[in-house]
Amino acid sequence: MAAPRPSLASFPPLRAWQRRGMVEYLRRRADGSGGIRSGVGGTGGNFLAVATPGAGKTTFALRIAAELLVDGPVEAITVVTPTEHLKSQWATAASAVGIELDATFRNADVHSAADFHGAVVTYAQVGMAPAVHRRRTLARRTMVILDEIHHAGDSRSWGDGVKSAFEPAVRRLMLTGTPFRSDENRIPFVTYERGPDGLLRSRSDSSYGYADALADGVVRPVIFLAYSGETRWRTSAGDELAARLGEPMTKDVVAHAWRTALDPTGEWMPQVLRAADARLQAKRSGGIPDAGGLVIATDRQTARAYAKLLETISGEKAVVVLSDDAGASGRIAAFAASNQRWLVAVRMVSEGVDIPRLAVGVYATSASTPLFFSQAIGRFVRVRRSGETASVFLPSVTHLLELASEMEAQRDHVLGARSVREGLDDELLDRASRAEKGSDELTKQFEALSATAELDQVIFDGTSFGLPVQTGTPEEEEYLGLPGLLTPGQMATLLAHRQAEQTAAARRRGPGGRADGGPADGSPDGRAAGPSPQLTAGERRIALRRQLNGLVAAHHHRTGLAHGKIHAELRRLCGGPASAQATIAQLEERIASLRTM
Repeated sequence: MAAPRPSLASFPPLRAWQRRGMVEYLRRRADGSGGIRSGVGGTGGNFLAVATPGAGKTTFALRIAAELLVDGPVEAITVVTPTEHLKSQWATAASAVGIELDATFRNADVHSAADFHGAVVTYAQVGMAPAVHRRRTLARRTMVILDEIHHAGDSRSWGDGVKSAFEPAVRRLMLTGTPFRSDENRIPFVTYERGPDGLLRSRSDSSYGYADALADGVVRPVIFLAYSGETRWRTSAGDELAARLGEPMTKDVVAHAWRTALDPTGEWMPQVLRAADARLQAKRSGGIPDAGGLVIATDRQTARAYAKLLETISGEKAVVVLSDDAGASGRIAAFAASNQRWLVAVRMVSEGVDIPRLAVGVYATSASTPLFFSQAIGRFVRVRRSGETASVFLPSVTHLLELASEMEAQRDHVLGARSVREGLDDELLDRASRAEKGSDELTKQFEALSATAELDQVIFDGTSFGLPVQTGTPEEEEYLGLPGLLTPGQMATLLAHRQAEQTAAARRRGPGGRADGGPADGSPDGRAAGPSPQLTAGERRIALRRQLNGLVAAHHHRTGLAHGKIHAELRRLCGGPASAQATIAQLEERIASLRTM
């Protein structure tokens, strides 16, 4: 018995971007059968939809699949996902709208039962037996949905397998929230176009970025709380070295300071986890009663250690999910449906996993490629009601701060660019001392000795707020206790007010605690006297950031432009990194430029 056709009436109302994308997809149906021009084996059957995590890519794809099943151009649906967990997630979502997909399909099965509309498989499955999936695709007119299509470039076997298996498909709908990679591997079925600079860039057919989704209220705004602190470690030669997170350092020193901070036996992680739990409590008591937290760890050992720390801090046992453990998907699903406070995971919850109640995150991993960071932060942006915000705690590491400041940036996959890897990953951190030596001793094994934490800054909408404060102080509590339900405009206003209060208090304390250079009363004028000569370089940089933020706020009120877009334009005009990592000279140049805009 064949599977019944789905009912379009069972779908929820589409969001504006989903309607626009579907109209564009259907507009391209150019031949008599309703298909996209070129059909089998050509590029005309391809459609790449790029939408920020949390925007509703699954619903968008299933609605198009239902339209094609009802109209008749396709008879079967195949969904390809990066992980086993996402197979059941897709099957459940499809079943809710009348499309039955076999999530238990094995390569040995060759074909699904007749009462399924199709199957959900992983890229690994396809790579292992592309001939099996090619036969399935040829047996019936098939639409293939390639979820997180950038993964098809993860290995040659995956990419070649996907191309071989699904070349005969009459429709190929590619989905991704991160249409870029850190390597030169082409993404199958994606169109690349040469730009004015001669480089090939991926081209999407429908695009909906984080900035658009934020403006539409489709995703939550994210507040980043960056924690710095002093770190100390000992080399195998017995020498003790120290560094402060957030200060300019070579890659090897960054790697060791970062790893020292993330050591669960030190003081930095307990202090940050304690702050994150306080933030979670504030959200639960401030309008999000089931708010959950996620700690993203580097490896199994630290994940378990973080879970024990959280149990001590919160009095409740944390759920631990390891990607290679049996039952991991079940624990994720159970956590999503529960009221438990904390989930600790190694990597696997970084992409595609749908836990809408996640509202607080701790980025406690040494991975920082733009791709991984974007996927990880995407776990916290899924909105359920108006006014919800997300808070992510992270180390004050220059590259992470830049990624946090550029949340609204949209990236494409570029081929032929100068080969420079963006960000750090575990492999690079392990080999950092061999890549850029700051000291011979750093090439040897080290022992983490201590790490203390302090709240360095709060990043929201590309703008840095606040002065450095010690953990456990009333000043830190002011930020940890921010209401859980605020519009982006209310959040920016409140952060600016807290910053003005901090600056005024620092001035009252006298030269030793000064942070002037920006308006003490929070006014947008930003033309207060320049930084005092008594200030250190670090204090001058903080004061200039405050002054720049005041001018940006004033420009926002005059023009209506988002803070992040103003900062981006200043970077385009003046060059340099995000304001959190800008030098004193770069900040002064941006202040001067903004006063002329």
